Amino acid sequence: MAMNPDSCEVDPLVAAACLLHGLSDPNRLAILQHLALGEHRVVDLTAHLGLAQSTVSKHLALLRACGLVESRPSGRASMFSLAHPSLIQDMLRAAERLLEATGAAVVLSENFGPGALHDAAQ
Repeated sequence: MAMNPDSCEVDPLVAAACLLHGLSDPNRLAILQHLALGEHRVVDLTAHLGLAQSTVSKHLALLRACGLVESRPSGRASMFSLAHPSLIQDMLRAAERLLEATGAAVVLSENFGPGALHDAAQ
């Protein structure tokens, strides 16, 4: 059972899978990497990533819902930052080390490679 509604307990593996699913988009990872440099507005992220404003906003909303990103008002805009900068940077570094150890296996996989990501997005 993933969740007991009476006690609001969440299975740790389900929680981990949900977190990793939230990180499963290359654009969301790029946003996290860019926010590791400091606070940015949506327009800054849009210019840096070359994505539509609506796309960046949707990714930021998902990352905020996952508890990875937070925002604060700044005039008419919002400033976005990492909610847990050192933990997120540690996680990104750990992912890089794991990728170095496994080589291209995950990229070449039918189930997890870029083709699978593209198919899941459609």
